[in-house]
Amino acid sequence: MSFMFKSIDHIQLAAPKGSETVARKFFGELLGFQEVEKPETLRKKGGVWFQFNNYQIHIGIEEPFSPAKKAHPAFEVENLDALKMQLTENAVSFVVDTDLPGANRIYVHDPFGNRIEILEWI
Repeated sequence: MSFMFKSIDHIQLAAPKGSETVARKFFGELLGFQEVEKPETLRKKGGVWFQFNNYQIHIGIEEPFSPAKKAHPAFEVENLDALKMQLTENAVSFVVDTDLPGANRIYVHDPFGNRIEILEWI
């Protein structure tokens, strides 16, 4: 049998129960991801889904909740400086990292403590 991976369908990040409104503010309003409707059969589990281009980020409810401190998704962005300004204007802290040759990148934590890498290749 032969198979081939085609793409990443989605990334899931965990969040505590009742955090959908906070997720909408961070991922929807601040980062600009579009919310997509969850299938009816999954709505009762809570959480919220977002999309940009052909990529989805699923915020799933996990109890007990524990944020991902090291494991993380990495998003490529165009105009990282503009995003850094937006984060600063909204009092969201980030860490600049210069260890990856050829990339400007930062680490930010979502409102639930999950680590997220955002980079721009130069």
